[in-house]
Amino acid sequence: MKNPLLEKWEDRLQDIFDEIDHVLEEKYGDKFPLRPNRPGHREGVTPDADGLFDLGVSFSAGFGSKLGPGYVFRVKLATLRRVPEDFQEKIEDEVVEMLQQKLPRHFPGKELKVARDGKVYKIFGNLDLD
Repeated sequence: MKNPLLEKWEDRLQDIFDEIDHVLEEKYGDKFPLRPNRPGHREGVTPDADGLFDLGVSFSAGFGSKLGPGYVFRVKLATLRRVPEDFQEKIEDEVVEMLQQKLPRHFPGKELKVARDGKVYKIFGNLDLD
């Protein structure tokens, strides 16, 4: 049985990623063809499972990380085409910027930060469930 406070916290975090996914899909969703087995934007079960962008997020205990525990994510594009590195970096920068704007509104009073942690990004800081 999962802690209801944890479920609420993670639901709020997922809501942020869903909002960001929709913004990216509207802005860039037609830039690359989707993988053949990938449903179009708003045609799948969840925003991270359809359209061009896959913004799944998951908890990491932070073993081996200088940033400690937090929620890790990657910005992936569901295409078979090569994505130019500068475009990938642009999208990642936009995601980080949107997160930095949205986190204080969804988690008032929490000091949450976003930073690169190796090959992934991490949301870390005050992860208290209250």
